[in-house]
Amino acid sequence: MDRNPSPPSSEAEEEGDAVGNTVYSKHWLFSILTRLIEVISPEKTEPTASPEEIQTELDEEMENDICKVWDMSMDEDVALFLQEFNAPDIFMGVFAKSKCPRLTEICVGILGNMACFQDICMSISKDENLGQVLLQRLCDSDSPTLLETSRLLLTCLSQPEVANVWVERIRENPSVYDCVCFIMSSSTNVELLVKVGEVVDKLFDLDEELMLNWIKNGTCRSVGPSVDDSPEEVPDFKIVPCILEAAKQVRSDNPEGLDVYMHILQLLTTVDEGIQAIGKTLELLHMIGPRMADGGKIFSVTLPFSCYFILDIPLIGSLIRILQYMEGCGKRSVDNSKESEQQETGRADLNEEDFHLKILKDICCELLSNMLQELTKENTLEGLHQGHLNEQTCSCAFQNLLPLYFASVESFLEVLREADQTLADNLEKRFPSLKVHA
Repeated sequence: MDRNPSPPSSEAEEEGDAVGNTVYSKHWLFSILTRLIEVISPEKTEPTASPEEIQTELDEEMENDICKVWDMSMDEDVALFLQEFNAPDIFMGVFAKSKCPRLTEICVGILGNMACFQDICMSISKDENLGQVLLQRLCDSDSPTLLETSRLLLTCLSQPEVANVWVERIRENPSVYDCVCFIMSSSTNVELLVKVGEVVDKLFDLDEELMLNWIKNGTCRSVGPSVDDSPEEVPDFKIVPCILEAAKQVRSDNPEGLDVYMHILQLLTTVDEGIQAIGKTLELLHMIGPRMADGGKIFSVTLPFSCYFILDIPLIGSLIRILQYMEGCGKRSVDNSKESEQQETGRADLNEEDFHLKILKDICCELLSNMLQELTKENTLEGLHQGHLNEQTCSCAFQNLLPLYFASVESFLEVLREADQTLADNLEKRFPSLKVHA
């Protein structure tokens, strides 16, 4: 990482002291591991010290040296040396005893580098105790530690030889669901949210059963083994709202990261339970508006959500407002194109924006047509009373739905006549094709 010091210069002058084919000294590395053991040893703890005073900070020299090891661990020879001298076991001691967030972060980061090499990744992954301890790190309150833990998990999940080991371990550990949801719903660290999103995306891609379990989850309050900085009571998380909250946080600062969350939503739509979960989350529609300037990518998932949405009058109002907003965007786009006819730069981006807006409009229209067709007189009166249905909103709906969804519009108009004859007559005047078929 950029903030880490550079690796030390060669001290491996004695024959046989070099680590593999590197210029790094075995003696120096071993001395750092020994000092790390001393840092967390009980003898170093003052008997009269309070819990808050124990191991909360690293001295500058130790931090610099252990950060050098962190950088050096990206070399396979160094990683193998650390593995040979039981560095993962030493790090487990750090996780169990240290109260220093920076030390924990660095140790997880070193493990993450070591896991990039297949044989070491397999060894780390098959260590059940280490695996459980690492999953517990997801309950940590320190963002840098969470980031390194997520990076380590993603590295392991990306190794086909051990991916199933981690999927099964995560499936059996309910704390992972709770902690991941907590991070997505509450963190403002965009880098962390993107990395956690990549972990969730990989998990869902690897195992549909786990995805289904997480979709159905939301009542489990257990967070597994107790962690000092974990919340005493875990909220009743549901996966889709947490994903959307993270996506909202990410969208302005990291458009590429937003694509990760869009792919998660796309994976959810591959199962009926996922479509229903998305369909019940009205926030999905309310968050589309701010994304219009970026081409509406937030909702570019082309599946028939409509049959899974519960009939909801405010949702109909939201859909119509989205269509109204899109009409405004279309008018501004025409005006802007006239002003920049001679400018070819950015033309591809505009085409992509038009593509996503077209997808968004198609989905909104399909959903709206299905909902209008299901409206009763009572529903319609409710919509009129709440202001979601009036001449302006109905005209916008008809303008976008006709002629493709003629049957739905005609069905709604018949119900509207019972609720408000005057409004129905005015709409027929504005859309003569409806009057012909009346």
